[in-house]
Amino acid sequence: MNYGEALKYKREEAGLSQLELANKTGISHQNINRWESGKVLPNIDFCVKLADFYGVTLDELIGRKF
Repeated sequence: MNYGEALKYKREEAGLSQLELANKTGISHQNINRWESGKVLPNIDFCVKLADFYGVTLDELIGRKF
């Protein structure tokens, strides 16, 4: 699973649309769409914000397994 797929998985697991996630986090839905489609990498600040929102580690957020 790549980072975009992992971000989408976490959002869908939370039962949120991209617009709902945008409204709850203050991150534009355009950015969320670009990240999930793999067009752009999110910066670390946005990753931390999403990880905190979901209550997961950064590794869990991006689907990293050990």
